[in-house]
Amino acid sequence: MRQLILFLLICLFVVAGGLVYGSWADDRAIEADTGRAVAAVRHVGALRTAVDFIDETGEFRSPPTGLLFPVGLEEGQRVRVEYDRAEPERVRVEGRRWTLSVVPALSIIVVGLIVAAPLWWLSIRATRRSLDDPATVTPSTPRGEVGM
Repeated sequence: MRQLILFLLICLFVVAGGLVYGSWADDRAIEADTGRAVAAVRHVGALRTAVDFIDETGEFRSPPTGLLFPVGLEEGQRVRVEYDRAEPERVRVEGRRWTLSVVPALSIIVVGLIVAAPLWWLSIRATRRSLDDPATVTPSTPRGEVGM
């Protein structure tokens, strides 16, 4: 049981690290070749904030993955965005950086630890009970051998 809990905690740490690393990598790509535009917020959902904008070449863009760091935006709002000219589908709200991903990543870890701690404690307690219960104690010598 404890191995499963530990495995799940490691998975949460990897997910949280991936969240921060992915945000950092996106920011790095945007900063390497930055384009700027004004975008219209079309939809704000739990998983994605959809925006439309016209890039510097005059092409209409509506990134399928949505906007990076969309906290606080509302439908119909116009907002300045920065995008990667090499990959214009990678777009973020102007002035927002990867550091905004640290709090959600830490939240994932904290919630995971809050859930795992009592489960770990219950696992230890169950193990101790089974060791203290004389009905579950097995002989220390293998069958057929006589102890000295």
